[in-house]
Amino acid sequence: MQTDISKQIISSFAEIAKDKGINRDMLLSILEDVFRSMIRKVYEVDDSFEVILNPDRGELQILHVREVVPDEEFQNPVSEIRLSEAKKKDPDLGLYDQYAQEVHIEDFGRRAVMMARQTLAQRIREIEKDNVFTDYSKLVGEIVMGDVYQVRTKDILVNHNGVELILPKSQQIHKDRYRKGDTIRAAVIEVKRENGNPAVIISRTSPIFLERLFENEIPEVYDGIIEIVKAVREPGERSKVAVLSHDERVDAVGACVGMKGIRIHSIVRELCNENIDVIPFTKDKKEFIKRALQPADVLSVDLTLDGKHAKVVVPADQVSRAIGTRGVNIRLASMLTETEIDVYRELDEEDDIEIDEFVEDFGKEVVDRLHSIGCDTARDVLDLGVDEIVKRTDGEIDAKTAKQIIQTIQAEFEEEESN
Repeated sequence: MQTDISKQIISSFAEIAKDKGINRDMLLSILEDVFRSMIRKVYEVDDSFEVILNPDRGELQILHVREVVPDEEFQNPVSEIRLSEAKKKDPDLGLYDQYAQEVHIEDFGRRAVMMARQTLAQRIREIEKDNVFTDYSKLVGEIVMGDVYQVRTKDILVNHNGVELILPKSQQIHKDRYRKGDTIRAAVIEVKRENGNPAVIISRTSPIFLERLFENEIPEVYDGIIEIVKAVREPGERSKVAVLSHDERVDAVGACVGMKGIRIHSIVRELCNENIDVIPFTKDKKEFIKRALQPADVLSVDLTLDGKHAKVVVPADQVSRAIGTRGVNIRLASMLTETEIDVYRELDEEDDIEIDEFVEDFGKEVVDRLHSIGCDTARDVLDLGVDEIVKRTDGEIDAKTAKQIIQTIQAEFEEEESN
């Protein structure tokens, strides 16, 4: 006879399992494991027991099955029953027949029932964690949308279909400002386990997020007509996206930008007005470098044999454009083309001074170091500026020395002009 307490346990956990997306077979397996564990705690073994479950109807039946043996051969009360005792229960039973007796869950005691409840709850929680890990591992590289429910110093917690996602500070665009309840879009970039719990990391700074936005907003990208070869970003500032059309009738750049820029503008707004350069990809490395340095005009590209370094010459008035604010443009172009790019201005040789002429002023070691970073003339040095000289020499020429070098060169040019 089905007892109320067992019916309550089965029904309640069947409902929980349904809500958590745990299938019927998995639930049956969990329930049987838990009840067999309860049996072993009392009888040490569970071989002589059958557990019959029907979670849909909330039914549980535990049968203790023992073999009928002669009274004088009786040894194991768990697996055997004396013939004399069996006859009292069922006169039709004979020697070596199987006698099945129903055991009610209450017979195991209140403590055992509580342990069963706790074990069931723990197993379902573990399966739920595994399901979250599996489901979100499949979403790595995809965009998800959720609601901000907690803003902390180091990260933002986002609710996505009841699952907690983590947006670390390092993965936030520095211009982003969110409050509790705001809707947020980001790309899943990592799923890991922390102390047994799944941690889903999302990002708004990853190039993957930019690529997925292109897919969402530009049908030709989604359909594969236009391929995103590579995307690089300085989040919130500037990005460069190399695109390639697989249909000669479709202009890759035009399709991505859209009429009056309508397609690209929606992406720009999502990324806090990040400037996006859409660049037509080409296998011609020199030409690709020229395109990557837009909006600057490039006069020539001198590429090393291994293709890893390029010396680029631009008009004098285009140097700042090529380098960009805080060096962003040249840095992104280098990342996009996978080439270390050095920018030089076009010069009238009569309007410049060989850097070797400053050996007495700077010392041979400093002049040689300037040569090593591509500064063969005085104007090469002026074009770089203090910060870039320090950066390219890895601090071997410090800011104070770089400033003195530039002041010396400027004074030399001013003296020539006055003459």
